[in-house]
Order: sequence, then structure tokens, then C-alpha cells
Amino acid sequence: MKSPAPTPRRRRPFPIRPFLLLITFLTVTTLSILTLRQIELSPDTSSFPLKLNDTASVIEMFGNRNGGEGMGRGAGRGGTCATVEEMGKGGVGEEWWRESLRVRRMIRIHFEINGPARVRTLPPSQFCRHGFVLGKASEAGFGNEMYKILTASALSVMLNRSLIIGQSRGKYPFEDYIAYTNQSFTLKEVKHLWRQHGCASKFHRDLVVRIDDFQKPSDTNALCSNWREWKHPVIWFQNTTDAVAAQFFLKNVHPDMRKAASELFGKPELLHSRPNVFGELINILISPSESIEEAVDSVLPNADDPDISLHMRMLMNRSVRSAQAALSCIKKALQNLHGLPRPKVVLISDTPSSVDLMSSSLKEFAEVLHFDYKLFRGNISGKIQEKQVLGFRIKDWGPTPRWVAFVDFFLASRAKHVVMSGAHRRVGTTYAQLIAALAAARNLGTLYSSDSGLIFIGTLSWLGLLTGTFYLSDENSTSASTFSFFSSFSSNSLRHGLSNQMGWGHVWNRFAGPLSCRGQHDQCAFTPLLPPAWWDGIWQSPIPRDIRRLEAYGMKLSALGTVDEDQLQSFCQSRKEKVIKVPITAM
Repeated sequence: MKSPAPTPRRRRPFPIRPFLLLITFLTVTTLSILTLRQIELSPDTSSFPLKLNDTASVIEMFGNRNGGEGMGRGAGRGGTCATVEEMGKGGVGEEWWRESLRVRRMIRIHFEINGPARVRTLPPSQFCRHGFVLGKASEAGFGNEMYKILTASALSVMLNRSLIIGQSRGKYPFEDYIAYTNQSFTLKEVKHLWRQHGCASKFHRDLVVRIDDFQKPSDTNALCSNWREWKHPVIWFQNTTDAVAAQFFLKNVHPDMRKAASELFGKPELLHSRPNVFGELINILISPSESIEEAVDSVLPNADDPDISLHMRMLMNRSVRSAQAALSCIKKALQNLHGLPRPKVVLISDTPSSVDLMSSSLKEFAEVLHFDYKLFRGNISGKIQEKQVLGFRIKDWGPTPRWVAFVDFFLASRAKHVVMSGAHRRVGTTYAQLIAALAAARNLGTLYSSDSGLIFIGTLSWLGLLTGTFYLSDENSTSASTFSFFSSFSSNSLRHGLSNQMGWGHVWNRFAGPLSCRGQHDQCAFTPLLPPAWWDGIWQSPIPRDIRRLEAYGMKLSALGTVDEDQLQSFCQSRKEKVIKVPITAM
């Protein structure tokens, strides 16, 4: 007898309703995210990567402003220009010090590997294959000349080479005022080691220097060549007088060079998270000489560092408006610093009369510190052979002895919370930039080597060398993030927006184009510690002078700073690489 056939199992119906609910939920969530993303496209968004091709596109996106460009009411959500304060908000955030710690670790490891202590011990076969980067400076303006050495230092990191700091008649640049650490070679020592190891005779490797002059657009290979493939023993990147030259490699057509530059300088469009590269470099390379340190200490009672440093670049002009704007800016900065009933403010200026002008007003709410060289009782004049300041330099540097500028520099860089730059005309000079950069680096604590890795004291408690993970002690974790660099502008200097901030050495130059509102009121703006070299940020735009200058380098730049990458590739492919090299004996 046959058993009955099994009853076929009924399939359960597909749960349509839950599926539809899931689809609806995902759709709503996606639309919400997109909506929020659109809302974030505002002037206050610090990581806004969008760059439009022309002014018409910006007007179409943001809408027409009521009152026209001359009103200077700020960007808002519908503005086609921004005030300096609104531009500065793009650099606000805590990411900069995290990135600075990463770069600090990178720099320290670089000098551990490529510093003289290790490279001197290399066997001849390795030493003769080793590469160097030369940094040479004269004793002109300290900010511009120091950037030459710092650019060489940054390039040595990008190219994995050792650093040489050039000397003149056996002396380092500004040797009377600053002391150099042992992280670099001299040309004299490299020549000696080259002969000692027989690099030319045994390994057929002549000691030659390849020179690339940044100030000659038709000659420089900053954008078109892969410097990491250069085999010349020494490279000299010449005439790099500001923060821009080293960051040209961010646009280099070779991915290898762009990657090396990005690892050091970060992404140029993200102003809020860019590392304090030059501050970290200057902190590891130089310190005040014994005489300058003595003068600095004479100003600071009980060795207490100041809370705020104000640098007024007045060019022998007694501008009341600039002074009033700076005073207002200090009061605004103090609002972010709780628990400072009477802050210590260091006041420095190239114009002595501006110090007298501001001191009386500052003393109403702050303790004013200022170095008066006429009252200094130290023996500095006997230790430093003062050079006569040329007449045409007095307006630029001021009438005081040259060494006073170095006392002011290291004194101002001791600020714990704020460095502020004010000026009669151009704000954020290379001198002020480096004061702020060094002060910020000092506020990240002290790093030293140990057998177990890299240890931080001060702000930081421990840094894992192998993992690269940063650990912050709870009580000090906010000290670095509360440090700020401010720029103070008077309304009369902003009548035409930032268009008079000409020159790549000025930090606000990259914001001086058509996106800068005219007719602004006094401004107190957060300022990037690493001056941008490109116009990738949302409110950055070039002036016509810089568009023409970039064109000479082979870079087509739009009115809003957009780079034509295809045109640059085409330019580099059609360009013949220029190689200039000289024997070391000619240096």
C-alpha cells in the first residue's frame, strides 16, 4: 500500500509592509543627510572643499547681496563676499594641534634618521649615496630670511635628506642673536666627510649642488619635476622668503611629490586642520642666544610667561585707528579666556611712539610688558657687535638697534594664549607669522627621546612612537586648543577689502580677491598658523597680480582661485626641465 504523498509546504508571503517601511526610512534618511549637507554649505563651514569657476557661479549659488559689495555686512547664507572675521572662522577648530603633533613626530623621526649624529657614522658606501638640502640666508629681514632656512628644513623632510645650514665667513645667519641646535650640517663638514670617505675618487660621485631658484618662474621645477628622483648630492631651493614656496609642491604634477607635501602640510582646503609646520621646525632648530635670553628674562617678572602678545607693524606711522582696533581686538580675545582678571600683555612694535600710544589704554585692564633697551642693564652691547642700520631700512625695521627685534621676537613667542598682529597697512607679516607659530609650538609641550619611545611633558603626557597615537592628560588637554593667532584690522584699511594685502609674505594675501567684502568695519579675525599658499578654501580668491604671477609659473588660476590641473599637466609635458648645477667649491 502506497503511503500518501507529502503535502506541499506553503510559502509564507513576502512581508511587503516591513519592506516598504524600510525603503521609506532609508529614503527619508538619505534625503535628510543631503539636506543637512546643503545647509552646511555656508561661510562658517571650515572644511568646505567646493571651488567654483567664476564669480557668476558664486552669485548664483549664494544669491545676490542686498546693498551690493560696498556694504560689507558679512557673508551670511546669501552673501557673495565675506568679512575677514568670517574668513577666519574657517580656521577655527581643535584639529590643528592634533595634526601638529603628528607632524612633530614626523619631524623628530626625520632628524633622528637624517641628523648629523647618525649620518656621520654611516659607512662610506652609504654616506656617499646620501642626499642633502641646503638652506642659506643673509641677514636682511629676519622673517623672510628665516623662511629660507625653514623651507630647506621642510624640503629635507619631504625628500628624506639631511639639512645643511649655510654659513658666511664661518658664522650662521643671525648667529649673534640666535643659537642653532645640532640637527644640521655645515657645508664645511660635508666637504670634509666627502673627501674623507673618498666619495669622488672611490665612488665617482662629485659633490655638486643643484640650484632651483623659486623667484625665477621660467627656471624653477617646483611644479613640474619629481624632486624625490633627483640624484644630486645637494639641492638648494633658492629665494624662498615666505611660507608659499614649500607649499608649491602641493600642486606638483607628480603624485609622489604631492603625497610627500600633503603628509607634511595637510590638505590646503581644510584650514582648520592644517598643522603648524613652520612653528614645529623653528622650535627644533633655533633658540635665543645667551645674551638675547638674558634680555627676555629681564622683562618677565618671576619668569611668568605673558598671556597675550601684540605686534604692531606701524612703519613709523602714528595711526590712532589701528591702535584702537587692536585694543578692541584684545578685549574680544579676552572674552574667550576665562579666569584672567588682569592678563599680562607683551607689546612690541617697529615704531616706539605706537608703544607709548597704546600702553596707557592697555594698562586700564592689563599688565603691560615691554622691552625698553635703554633701561636694560645687561651686558648685551658688549657681547653683540651691532651693525649700522641703513637709512632705507629704518622705516622697515624701526630706529631701535637690530638686536632689539630678536629680544621682541623671543619675548612675544612666550605668549600662552594669544598672539595678535596689528598694522598700519599689511597685517600678518612673516615676522608676526613666526612669532605665532613658535608660540603655538611651545604650547604643545616639550618632546624628548627615551628608550621607550617619545615622551611629552607639559601639555602632553605620552606619545606612542610605534602606533603614532597621542595621549593627553586631562588637566592640560585644552591648553593647546585655546591658543589662537588673531589679526586686527581697522576699518580704513578695509575700505577696498583685503586688496591691499599684496605680497605672498602676508598671511591674508590669499583672501584678497573678489570674495573679500569692501567697506568692512574693524575686524578681529582668527588667523591660520600655517599661512595658506593656494586659494582652495571657500572664501579665498586671488588678486589679478597673483593670477598673472601664477601664469608665469605655468599655472592657470581663475578669479576665484581654481587651478586648471589639465592645463598644468599640458604645460609641464611641453616644458623642458632646466637643470642648474654647480660644484661645491663655487659655494
